[in-house]
Amino acid sequence: MASLNDIRSTFLDFFRRNDHRVVDSSPLVPRNDPTLMFTNSGMVQFKNLFTGVETRDYKRATTAQKCVRAGGKHNDLDNVGYTARHHTFFEMLGNFSFGDYFKDQAIAFAWELLTRDFGLAKDKLLVTVYHTDDEAATIWKKVSGLTDDRIIRIASDDNFWRMGPTGPCGPCTEIFYDHGPSIWGGPPGSAQEDGDRFIEIWNNVFMQNEQFADGRLVPLEMQSIDTGMGLERIGALLQGKHDNYDTDLMRSLIEASANVTSQDPDGPGKIHHRVIADHLRSTSFLIADGVMPSNEGRGYVLRRIMRRAMRHAHMLGAQDPVMHRLVPALVRQMGGAYPELSRAQALIEETLRTEETKFKQTLDRGLRLLDDELSGLAEGAALPGAAAFKLYDTYGFPLDLTQDALREKGREVDVQGFDAAMAEQKAKARAAWSGTGAAGDAKIWFDLAEEHGVTEFLGYDTETAEGVITALVRDGAGIGQAAEGESVQIVVNQTPFYAESGGQVGDAGLIRTATGMAEVSDVKKAAGVFIHIAKVTQGTVIKGQPAKLEVAHHRRSAIRANHSATHLLHEALRRTLGDHVAQRGSLNAADRLRFDFSHSAAISGPDLSTIEAEVNAFIRQNSPVETRIMTPDDARAIGAQALFGEKYGEEVRVVSMGTLEGSGKGGDGKTYSLELCGGTHVKRTGDIGAMVLLSESASSAGVRRIEALTGQAALDHLRQQDTRLNDIAAIIKAPAAELADRIRALFDERKALANEVAQLRREVAMGGKAAGPEAKEINGVKFMAQVLSGVSGKDLPALIDEMKARLGSGAVLLIADTGAKPAVAAGVTADLTGKLSAVTLVKAAAEALGGKGGGGRPDMAQAGGADIAQAEAAIKAAEAAIGG
Repeated sequence: MASLNDIRSTFLDFFRRNDHRVVDSSPLVPRNDPTLMFTNSGMVQFKNLFTGVETRDYKRATTAQKCVRAGGKHNDLDNVGYTARHHTFFEMLGNFSFGDYFKDQAIAFAWELLTRDFGLAKDKLLVTVYHTDDEAATIWKKVSGLTDDRIIRIASDDNFWRMGPTGPCGPCTEIFYDHGPSIWGGPPGSAQEDGDRFIEIWNNVFMQNEQFADGRLVPLEMQSIDTGMGLERIGALLQGKHDNYDTDLMRSLIEASANVTSQDPDGPGKIHHRVIADHLRSTSFLIADGVMPSNEGRGYVLRRIMRRAMRHAHMLGAQDPVMHRLVPALVRQMGGAYPELSRAQALIEETLRTEETKFKQTLDRGLRLLDDELSGLAEGAALPGAAAFKLYDTYGFPLDLTQDALREKGREVDVQGFDAAMAEQKAKARAAWSGTGAAGDAKIWFDLAEEHGVTEFLGYDTETAEGVITALVRDGAGIGQAAEGESVQIVVNQTPFYAESGGQVGDAGLIRTATGMAEVSDVKKAAGVFIHIAKVTQGTVIKGQPAKLEVAHHRRSAIRANHSATHLLHEALRRTLGDHVAQRGSLNAADRLRFDFSHSAAISGPDLSTIEAEVNAFIRQNSPVETRIMTPDDARAIGAQALFGEKYGEEVRVVSMGTLEGSGKGGDGKTYSLELCGGTHVKRTGDIGAMVLLSESASSAGVRRIEALTGQAALDHLRQQDTRLNDIAAIIKAPAAELADRIRALFDERKALANEVAQLRREVAMGGKAAGPEAKEINGVKFMAQVLSGVSGKDLPALIDEMKARLGSGAVLLIADTGAKPAVAAGVTADLTGKLSAVTLVKAAAEALGGKGGGGRPDMAQAGGADIAQAEAAIKAAEAAIGG
C-alpha cells in the first residue's frame, strides 16, 4: 500500500518529469493576498503570475501546498472529526501553467497520472465540465474514451471559477470516483449528488477569461491552468479507504493520541482522537510558520483550534497536557516533506505545553458551569446565549467550543442571545481580518519591475553609488518630474539604500542629479523594486536622469551595529533559555534595537545579566562578521537559524559571527551565531562597541520583548546612569559603593518616623490616649461615634481597632473631615458580627453623607462621602441601623 508520503512524491515526480518546476509550499500566512487569513489552496502563491503582474523564470510549476481552513469564509472547523473528509489542515497537490499549456495537456496529464501512475480503474472515473465548454468535453472524450453519460455538463458556478467579482476566471472540469452502488449517492448534478458514492478527487480550472464590472467576459492573452487534488482524499482512495482518517498518516496520529491518553483509538472516544489528530497538524504547522496563540487575528484562530483539541483530550480523560507529546509523531510522519516542522519542533512543543497548561486551569470550571446551566433546562432546550457568553467572557471558551461540547449532548446554543450579550457588555469581538496590507499588492510596482527589472542592491559593500532614475511615482501613478518642495517616490536601477525588511528600518540619505536634489527619509520594497520615499529639496528631479545616491553614514552605522547585536542577542537567549527561543519580530533602528522572541515566562534578573554579559563578551572578541551565499537547504544543513514562516529564495545570505572557545557550551572553535539574514552588518563584532539591556517585557501571549542600546547610545546611557549615581551620592554624602545600604537605612528610618507620626496624629485626633467619645447603648449594643479632623481615611482602621479594644464589646463609627470629601469607617467587635455587620453601618452612614456603596468585612468596613456637613445625620443613620 502506498503511503501518503509516497503518493505526494509520485505526484510531484510525475510533473517534474513533464518539465514542471517543483516549487516549495508557501507559508500558511499569505504574503500576496490581504483578503485571506490563511493559505487555503495551491494557487495562492501564484496569484500575481495568473494576473500577469509578476513573472518568474518558469511557466510550469507543481506543488504540495499546506493549507488551513479554519477562519473567515473558508472555515471547516465545526465539521472536523465528525465527517470523513473535513479537516482544518490539508495538503493540496497541484500543477500550474502560466501561459504555457492549456486544456488538452492539462486533461491528458490528469488522466495519465490517475490511470497509469496511480492505477485507478478507468470505469470508476467520470468527469464534469461547464455546460458550454464543448472544447473540454471533446478533449475528455478523445483522451479518456469516456462515454457521453460519464462526461456530465454542469450549468452552475460549481464548474465556473472566479478570482473575484472582476478579474481572471474560467470554466472548471472536475474528476469524480465512483465507489459503487453499495454506497448511497448519485452523480454530480443529480438529486442525490450530496451522497458519498461519487467523490470529487481533482479540480482543474481553465483560466481563459477576464470578468469586467459591466459583465463582459473577454479572453485573456495569457491562458493558464490551476489544478488541485487533496492529498488526504486521493490517499484514502488509493489505500482502499472511504474515510480520510483511516489513511496511514492520520491513523498514525490517531494511534499516538490513543497511546498518550490510554484510550482505544476505535472505541467510544473515536471522534476525540480524530479531532486531536487533525488539530495537531494545523496548530503545529501554524506555529512553525510564525503564528502564535493570541486574542486576535490569526493567533486567535490558532488558539481556538488548540483549545478545541485540548477539550477533546480532556474528554478522553487526560489529566495532564498531552498535545505537546504528540509532536514527535507528527514530525516523523511529515518532517521529511516539510522540514520546517523539524526545525520548529522545540518551539511547537513548548507552545502547546504552555497553552494547554494554562487552559486546563479554567477548563474544569468552565465545564462545570456548562453542566450547571444545562441541569436547569428542559430536555433538548438550547443553551441561553448569556450562559454561552459567560463561558466565553470568563473562561475563554470560544462559542464554537461550547457548540462542540453541546453537540455531543444533542443541544444547540442561542446564538442570537450570545451576540446580544456580547454587544451589551461591549466585549471584545473577533476582529474581521483586514489583510496584510503588503505593498507588493500595488500593481504599479510589478509593472515597473516588468518594464525595468528589479532594483539591484549595492549596499552590502558601499554607501554611495550611481544609478539611473527609472520612475517617479506619486499617488500610485507615474510622473515625469518633481519640483522643489514636492514629495515623491523614486525608483532607480541600482541603489546602496537598504529597503525596510526583516526588522531593519530603511535607510535615509540624499539623491542628487544634475538639476536637483531629493532627501530620502525611508525606503520600502515591493515586487523587488526599491521605493525611495523622498522630498525634493533643491531644483527638479527628472525621470531618466543619472543620479548619485548617498546613504546617511552615521545612521547606517548605528543601524548596522544594532542589527548585528540582535544576532548575538538571539544566540545568547537560545543558549541561556533553551532551543525553543525563536525570533518573533525585531526592530533595528538607528537609536535602539528591539527583539521579540518565543518564550513563555519573564526572564529572571540573573539570566538577563548572563545574556548581556555573553553578548558583550562576543563583542569584545572582535571576530570577523562573515557572509556566505548558499541555498536554503545548505544553510540549514550547517545549522543556520532561519525565521520560521519566512519564504526564502533559491539563494540566501548566511551571516556568521563569534567563535566558541574552550570546552563550555560546545566551544571548540565553532561559530557562535549563524543566521539567514538579508540585512546589513558590521565588519567585526567589535564595531558594535557595547550592548546595554534596557528592558524585558511581555509583547504578546508566549512572546517576550527585549529593548537595548549599542555603541555610542549605550555609552551615553551608561554615562547618564553614572552621573545620576554620583548626584545621589553627593546628596546622601556617602560613597557610591555604600549607597544601597545607606538608602535602605534611610527608607527604614522614614518608615519608622511615618508610623510614629501616624500614631501621634491619631492620638491628637482622639484627644489623647485616654480620651474618646462617650459610648451609648442602642438595642443592647454599645456604640461610639466621632467626627475627626486632621486624619485621613487610611488612618481610620487603626483608630477603629483602638476604640473597639476600649469598648470590649460594641460598634464604632468614625468620620474623617479631610477638607475635601469625607471618609467614613465602621467597626464591630467579633462577638457581635453574627447579628450586626460593619458593612451595614458604613453603607447607612455613607448614604447620609451623599456617598454610595461601601464595603469590607463584618468587623471592619469603609466608604466615602460627599458632604461633611451631614456628619451628624450620618451618625444618626448608623444608630438607626443598629436599632433595627
